[in-house]
Amino acid sequence: MNFFPKTDYTPIPAGTKTAFIGLGVMGSPMAAHLKEAGCEMTVYNRTTSKAKDWTETFGGKYASTPAEAAKDADIVFTCVGNDEDLRSVLLGENGAFSGMKKGAVLWDATTDSAEVAQEMYAKAKELGLNFVDAPVSGGQAGAENGVLTVMCGGDEDVIERCTPIASAFACSVKRIGDSGSGQLAKMCNQICIAGILQGLSEA
Repeated sequence: MNFFPKTDYTPIPAGTKTAFIGLGVMGSPMAAHLKEAGCEMTVYNRTTSKAKDWTETFGGKYASTPAEAAKDADIVFTCVGNDEDLRSVLLGENGAFSGMKKGAVLWDATTDSAEVAQEMYAKAKELGLNFVDAPVSGGQAGAENGVLTVMCGGDEDVIERCTPIASAFACSVKRIGDSGSGQLAKMCNQICIAGILQGLSEA
C-alpha cells in the first residue's frame, strides 16, 4: 500500500481511541493517517490477515469482530462495500453497535444509500450512540495522501466534534445537512462525474 504521511496533521487530544472497520484500498490509508496523527487504533477486516499485516506496519491492535474493535472507542470509522456490508458490520451481537460505549460516534465513510444511513442513524440513537454518514471523494490517491473531501450528514455538534480527527485523512470536511444528506451529496457528485465522462466520450 502506498501511504504518504502529512506534515500538517491537526493535533488530536491525547488518548483519543478510534477503531477502523474495513481496510480496503480506501480504508487502509485512511486508518493509517488516523494512527499517524496520534489516535489509539484498533482495526477490523473480514480477512484477518489483512488487519494483522496493517498493525505490523502501522502499530495498534486488530480485533476478531467489529464489536471487539469498537469497544471503548470514541469514534468508530467504517469504510466497507455497500448497504448490506454496512449492516453486517454494525448490527447483531458481533456488530460494532453492540460493542460501542454510550455517546460514541459511528462515522461511516462508505458510499452507500441515504436510506441505510437514515436507518443506521435511527438505530444508533435508539442505542444511545451517534451516527454520521460521511462518504468521501478523491479516490485512492486522495486517501493515500490524506486529502479526501468528506460530505457529512447528521447532527451538527457531532460532526463538529469529530472534524479535527477526520481531518487526518481529509482536506475538507463539510456538513451538508441531516442524516442521509452526505450520501445524497455523494450521489450528485457521481452523477456529475459520469456526465462529464459521457460528454467527453461523445465528443
